[in-house]
Amino acid sequence: MLEPRGSHRPTIIYRPIQPSDLEVLEQIHLALFPIRYERDFFLNVVHGHGIVSWAAVDGQNNELVGFITTRLISERESEIADLLRHRSSRKELMLVYILTLGVVEHYRNYGIATSLVCEVIKYASSITNCRAVYLHVISYNLPAIKFYRKMLFKFIRRLQNFYYINGQHYDSYLFVYFVNGSHSPCSPLNIVAAVANYLRGLLKMLASKLWRNEETHIPVWSKCRETKTLLVTPNKRILGAENSACRVCTSQLT
Repeated sequence: MLEPRGSHRPTIIYRPIQPSDLEVLEQIHLALFPIRYERDFFLNVVHGHGIVSWAAVDGQNNELVGFITTRLISERESEIADLLRHRSSRKELMLVYILTLGVVEHYRNYGIATSLVCEVIKYASSITNCRAVYLHVISYNLPAIKFYRKMLFKFIRRLQNFYYINGQHYDSYLFVYFVNGSHSPCSPLNIVAAVANYLRGLLKMLASKLWRNEETHIPVWSKCRETKTLLVTPNKRILGAENSACRVCTSQLT
């Protein structure tokens, strides 16, 4: 297995996963995930049978240090079909589902996971009828949740008892990254927030107009009576030593 490196920053190369990565790929999955994947899964990954994947390889020794595996699926077969706004098109809408993403521990904090996810987003964006990249995160994996939020994935919903691992149920968080101009319809909460913001702005505008009306109807002389100065004409500045105190008055008359 991989040994920890020194403090130098490694040179990482990104490429498709190859058959030669099979054994290391299995070992890393076994070390990182609580779910045990069947041998067929890894064979499909390395041979590209229904799975599109990327590898992160240390350029110094060509060892696999990170990976991401995905599957292209039909929008109709997905669980987020209700989130997509349909447009009249002859093409069937597609989605990219992230199956697994992992980086060997001592290669973390080098931006490898970010680069791998970016490869997936670029791939999804290159497919004209693809509308989103999505995935599930187990509820207790807080670093992963923080990571996908940082990557601007949108949290959609929490799925109760989605995982069943070692005799225990765990919830899942569903995250989606929309591509090619797609976006989720407004939820009831979004609508309420939008209405509240609109009403708040409307109230501010009405309050401002009322204040201006009251300001306009106050007699000019009453506003300036304490200055003991004369108003020559509406378009002239106020004369006297206390001129600055009544400049608002003349502006209301112009």
